[in-house]
Amino acid sequence: MRVQLFLGFCVGIILISSNGYAQKDMPINDTVLSKKSEDTIFDDRKLLRGYAEKYRTLSKAILLEMIKDETLNSYKVAAAVRVFNEKFSLEVVSREKKQVDKILRRTLHKTDSPFVQVEIMYTLCKMDRYHYFKSMVPALILKLDHYNETVNTLAFESLNDLLKNENTRAREARLVFNTLRKILFLSRKHLVKIDKPGVKLTQKLQLLRWSIKVLGTQELKKLPREVLDLL
Repeated sequence: MRVQLFLGFCVGIILISSNGYAQKDMPINDTVLSKKSEDTIFDDRKLLRGYAEKYRTLSKAILLEMIKDETLNSYKVAAAVRVFNEKFSLEVVSREKKQVDKILRRTLHKTDSPFVQVEIMYTLCKMDRYHYFKSMVPALILKLDHYNETVNTLAFESLNDLLKNENTRAREARLVFNTLRKILFLSRKHLVKIDKPGVKLTQKLQLLRWSIKVLGTQELKKLPREVLDLL
């Protein structure tokens, strides 16, 4: 009886030890987990474009309901705003325009998604340029410094579309110039070390050139020397 108990105890120790080593030596599982993590990384731009293509046939009413839906994925909301902008932003008038404006502003104030923010700011400017240009364009310019490359690109494309308007007024160019001037003045110490501008700085310089083209070359005197060297 004692021998059987002793053997049973020994077998238990062996099983416990083997389980411990099995849990300790699992490099293959770490590799699997790493692979799964890599699979969750996706292209924000492609994702937004994919949802936008999927929503292209949806009605105005459905798109607005999606924009209002606080439980909807932010990529889907951003895509819904984009499709609405492309298809309906220039069509809404009168009472409907006020309702859409309210929906967009409410979503803008509630969302933390930079994708949704950029799409809504751009859409509001398209719908009512006179009312929203002053507040939304500087905000879009600030998005040029966002760490996410897709947000940065979306903001730049939105600004380019808004500024290509043939009826651009001097007050709009002045707003763009002053916003960029402040940003560049704050970073002028860093600009001294730059020989070749990166993507973000190149975008800012391109917008700055546009504003100077509208306002006149006398505006160059208001820029820091470090910016003039890059221009």
